[in-house]
Amino acid sequence: MMMQILFGIAVATGLLLLFSRRAYAHCDTMDGPAVKDGKKALETGNINYAYKWIFEEYEEELKEIYELALKARKFGQYAKEVADRWFLENFVRIHRAGEGASYEGLKPYGTVLEPVVAAADESIDKGDMSPLKGLVTEEEYHVLKEKFDRAIALKDFDINDVKAAREYVNAYVTFFKMAEGEEHDHGQTHGHEVV
Repeated sequence: MMMQILFGIAVATGLLLLFSRRAYAHCDTMDGPAVKDGKKALETGNINYAYKWIFEEYEEELKEIYELALKARKFGQYAKEVADRWFLENFVRIHRAGEGASYEGLKPYGTVLEPVVAAADESIDKGDMSPLKGLVTEEEYHVLKEKFDRAIALKDFDINDVKAAREYVNAYVTFFKMAEGEEHDHGQTHGHEVV
């Protein structure tokens, strides 16, 4: 009996660690930055909001999905909801493929993120790294500062300059991956290398 209880606790702990690890990647959450930009693309009719998150070689695939979604949105509220969800699911799937990451569907609004991920997001929004104080070591903070400064320097891009938008996303994702504890230089591994 005691062995079964211990086994159950071990399995539950393992699952908790596994799922909390997956929550790191907030690009696949409904309130994450990629989905927010996907929604902007649908609402504004400007696909560049989504293009900045994907490899150039996937643009045609995404464009076909996007154009069908825009057409379907015109057939009432339910069609709009289905079309939007279909576009966002495919958009994030393509984005994740560019990262070399698996895709397991969109996580709901309010998905709990690791504190360091939430703080990194807040840092980018505020334009300073104070939210990360106390969540990373002083050494990590100084290393992150360089990545943060690069992302902030590239933040005010013209959305119609997809190359500049991808440079920002590259810097942004590199900052996030490093904040999460991953050694990550985005040159070839993400979908945002600058050619």
